[in-house]
Amino acid sequence: MTTELLDKPTDQRITLYGTWQHFKLIQQGLEESHSARLSYLNGTIEILMPGEAHEIFSHVIGFLLTTFFIEKGIRFQATGAMDQEKEGEASAQADQSYRIGESKTAPDLYVVVFSSGNTKLAKYRVLGVPEVWFWEDGALALYHLRGDGYDRLNRSELPGLKDLDFALLKRCILIGETDLGEAVRQFRAEI
Repeated sequence: MTTELLDKPTDQRITLYGTWQHFKLIQQGLEESHSARLSYLNGTIEILMPGEAHEIFSHVIGFLLTTFFIEKGIRFQATGAMDQEKEGEASAQADQSYRIGESKTAPDLYVVVFSSGNTKLAKYRVLGVPEVWFWEDGALALYHLRGDGYDRLNRSELPGLKDLDFALLKRCILIGETDLGEAVRQFRAEI
């Protein structure tokens, strides 16, 4: 097993290379660490320890989306950073995840902070996540699963989210970095 350390603003990431069995042993060893997030795809194991900025943006986005669902009367279930796995192939956690509409076992939407890239999308494709949103460097990138890959979107294709104004969401996320209350007040006033 080899190791490589990657830096992201205030996050700590460790990338290891090993088998699914290595991944499960590491997962078992870290099960008491509620802040560690693990993922696996094709022999790559990633351990993420989110920093303060990561957690702030994750909670701001989660709160704004929850506000939108409630205000618009959209049936949803917030599933947070729950593990989603396909035995022997892939495992991942979003920063925020949601089931929208009817009750189901897997989330419809993953929101990921400070972690964009094709390797992430490959993992979510294996897991069958219908839509993934990445927040990084003040930008929100949306992807929807079609067949064997993801298409980049300007607007969500999930039920109820098609009417979400993403310019407003982005502006309020940035406000929420320093004042969540003001971000929610502005968001509510404009949705």
